[in-house]
Amino acid sequence: MMLKSLSIFQNSIRLTFQELRVNKLRTALSLTGVAFGIFCIIGVLTTVNSLEQNIQNEVKSLGSNTIYIDKWDYSGGPNGPMWKMRSRPVMKNEEASLIKQRSILTESATFLMQTSGNISYKDDLIENATVYCINEDQITIQPIQFELGRYFSTSEFSNGTNNCIIGYTNAEDLFGVADRALGKQIDIKGKKATIIGIIRKEGKSFIGWDYDKSIMITNKFARQIFDPEFSNPILIVKGKPNITTNALSQELRGIMRQIRRLSPLQEDNFSLNSVEAFSKAISDSFVTINIVGSIIGGISLIVGMFGIANIMFVTVKERTSIIGLKKAIGARKGTILFEFLLEASILCILGGAIGLLFVYILTLILSGPLEFPVFLSVPMIITTVIICLVVGILAGIIPASRAANMDPVKAIRS
Repeated sequence: MMLKSLSIFQNSIRLTFQELRVNKLRTALSLTGVAFGIFCIIGVLTTVNSLEQNIQNEVKSLGSNTIYIDKWDYSGGPNGPMWKMRSRPVMKNEEASLIKQRSILTESATFLMQTSGNISYKDDLIENATVYCINEDQITIQPIQFELGRYFSTSEFSNGTNNCIIGYTNAEDLFGVADRALGKQIDIKGKKATIIGIIRKEGKSFIGWDYDKSIMITNKFARQIFDPEFSNPILIVKGKPNITTNALSQELRGIMRQIRRLSPLQEDNFSLNSVEAFSKAISDSFVTINIVGSIIGGISLIVGMFGIANIMFVTVKERTSIIGLKKAIGARKGTILFEFLLEASILCILGGAIGLLFVYILTLILSGPLEFPVFLSVPMIITTVIICLVVGILAGIIPASRAANMDPVKAIRS
């Protein structure tokens, strides 16, 4: 039985490629339909999935098992309206210390201010550079890779020493070569600061931390330059290993209500924004995009499927006498049915392979302008094969059934 199935398989492949050689134009036009359909579906899914993967990686860079406590609800959730959130008190530095003292689920807690300001060195100026005003725990929540230099010491945080850490792009813009920045003094809104570290180049960021174009200073030094009220102050809390985001969130809500002395009847005047919830929201939004893209590509694939069905009807007609001879010498209906379904599937897989080649070319073209890797993953290739097999069976089922049900005598006479 195994040898017989293998023989049918080999024979179908031989007949399929013979069909390709004999009817080049007709077959090419039909394969083009399938190739275009696969290109549309897999091309859209590949691009969208690559974009989602890039955004999810940047979301993960915000911190694992991390909660951002802010006056604003990042998801626009149940804590609105906007005017109510705007009137909430801003986060305070001492609240981070109180959270660390009172929480048993927290590993690290930091106070962060993000603002912008002009930085300069001699005659070179960068306008509105991103300035991160940080505490000691920042590096444990958001790891920093250094090209040269170091992080702030404990004494520098305590004393508010006028030192700073500079992003790679900013260092290049001010000094030509980033390595020259170490040890130099720059002006941050009129205040001198000595560069003690250069952050390793990370590339463009859509959501995460834009370290390349940033300056980092300690919170104590920042208070000499910036007004905390207008520097988007937030608290960032990272849970201990194996602590769920939900458990951490529940504990932090209770602690924050205690710190702010809210009565049981008062609403929260803060929002807990978890990175995990943000990641899930992104995944949910991309599901819709994938469905829409698949529908558009599916329409193209249906056109290709009719093309393959047309080839199979013509093939059955051309081989009517051969089918009759096979049935006359004992070929079963199932054998004839399997042979034509296999041939239709092979044609679809060939069309799918051409479509995948075009998708691969598309990934090479898009990876440059989009500034993130667009890649054709193994699951996408497996999906393509499955789609082609399904389309092949659907396209070939009626012609194959017609061939399997032929009367051998009438077929031979035809």
